[in-house]
Amino acid sequence: MSTNIQAKANLIWEVATKLVGVYKPHEYGKVILPMTVLKRFDDILKPTKQAVLDKYEEVKNFEVKDAFLTEASGYCFYNTSKYDFEKLLSDPDNIESNFKNYLNGFSDNVIDILSNFKFNNEVKTMVDNRLLYVVIEEFNSKKAYMGLDEVKTEDMGYIFEELVRKFSESYDEEAGAHFTARDIIYLMTDLLVAEEQDILINDNKVKTIYDMAMGTSQMLACMTDRLKQLNKNVKVDCYGQELNPETYAIAKADMLIKGGDADNFKQGDTLDDDQFKGYTFDYIISNPPFGIDWKKQKKVIEDEVSKGVHGRFPVGTPKISDSQMLFTLNGIAKLKDEGKMAIIQNGSPLFSGAAGSGESEIRRYIIENDWLEAIIQLPTDLFYNTGISTYIWLINKGKEGTIREGKVQLIDASNCYINRRKNIGNKRKDLDEESRKLILQAYSDFMNKEYSDEDKMVESKVFDNSDFGYNRITIETPEIDENQEFIKDKKGNIKADSNKRDYENVPLKEDVEEYFKREVLPYNENAWVDKKKTQIGYEIPFTRYFYKYVEPESSDDILARIRKNESDIINSLKKLFEEDE
Repeated sequence: MSTNIQAKANLIWEVATKLVGVYKPHEYGKVILPMTVLKRFDDILKPTKQAVLDKYEEVKNFEVKDAFLTEASGYCFYNTSKYDFEKLLSDPDNIESNFKNYLNGFSDNVIDILSNFKFNNEVKTMVDNRLLYVVIEEFNSKKAYMGLDEVKTEDMGYIFEELVRKFSESYDEEAGAHFTARDIIYLMTDLLVAEEQDILINDNKVKTIYDMAMGTSQMLACMTDRLKQLNKNVKVDCYGQELNPETYAIAKADMLIKGGDADNFKQGDTLDDDQFKGYTFDYIISNPPFGIDWKKQKKVIEDEVSKGVHGRFPVGTPKISDSQMLFTLNGIAKLKDEGKMAIIQNGSPLFSGAAGSGESEIRRYIIENDWLEAIIQLPTDLFYNTGISTYIWLINKGKEGTIREGKVQLIDASNCYINRRKNIGNKRKDLDEESRKLILQAYSDFMNKEYSDEDKMVESKVFDNSDFGYNRITIETPEIDENQEFIKDKKGNIKADSNKRDYENVPLKEDVEEYFKREVLPYNENAWVDKKKTQIGYEIPFTRYFYKYVEPESSDDILARIRKNESDIINSLKKLFEEDE
């Protein structure tokens, strides 16, 4: 981002000094963001303002008039009110009614944005506190001018994104529900295109990107920028859905500000109100919520499960307390045959649920279809609202015929980061450019190898798909009577003692009979495997694969350290008492 763009964003944000006392710092964006949208539209519509007003007089009684008015304005939005920011200031006594007239003059796509911002509430708050005129005056000053002659479309997009970033950071730890830090997004975008760069450079076809929990749409924006950097001629169509009305409004406003089509952004719950039925996409990039239950969506989700392969959740559901794996299934259902997805998840989808559970069946579905390409463990403390371990899952439907066919790469990048100078909520670490390069090198090399750069370290391991599968066998032990004889049922079969039933997970690559003879029979000579109860399960014990034994400190070393500490404390106390004397 250039210095001029940063400076412009800072100047606009300074308007917030007029809100002090009425709004809290994390609420400034509720005024600054929609007002920035309005002022940008006001400035760029100014040259065609009269033409729109004239055309409106001609077509105001037409049933369909949008096409005429957008043609007159030169944009996909317009305003038919006689007021603009300058005229509003000429009548301070009627600022409220005139401003409402101005707002109602916008096209429906802008009114939808303002509605989801709940901007009428902020107008009332500003009126009640005699702030409305002051804020409009500030936005009409030279520092807030956003006409095309000074601020190009691309630069305006960066300015708005910078304002969104400031807003997200002011939200502190609450930001993580709707904002993903840019350093994480950049890594995700680079992972998605890392092995396709040569193709993309010469591919002028339309590329489609989807984010099923788009927040403010920054992931879509970054992915678009990445594709454009590789090929300026490629056409990129973005699609996104967002539950939260305010962040949906930010996303839609951002797209309109950049001169794009915001009709592909939808508001609603992806899990039970899919706005993109029948759509498939080249790329999916998303950071859906985790640890959120799906009780409210239960009926719709179960109806979707009943559709089998024709639905988004063909292999069932995870436990009802956590919906994140449902988002993964939704994404897989919406990938093209050669499509790729980068999705952030916590540690639970790696291993939660035994064989036969919803979670295990979802892992089995993904791995046995050979769609799981890689999982990257990120450092802790990367997100605004959580310090827990998180992972990027890379899903690729086009592995067939490549060196990755039948394989899964695990990358431990938990020790690849720089510390932030200033924490933002729980975000204490950043993925700087060098960190991302090291992770990308490990991913691209596709080897069992450790990589290091000064104090940064990344480790890569490549596995067969079957390494993550196992047979869960049920081991039965005979029920014995008081004479130590086996108890039999009416058919003469030995009855199993349910109190002594045991379970073992046998790797798919290992013969169950051999395992049973080696690991069970030496300790329970009468045991047997009930083969009818055997279930196939899948788990990804990430931590175990990267565990490194560290020899504990010897007792002598511990004692020496304790004695030294005691000596240091005693000497410090002596000095303290000597100074007092």
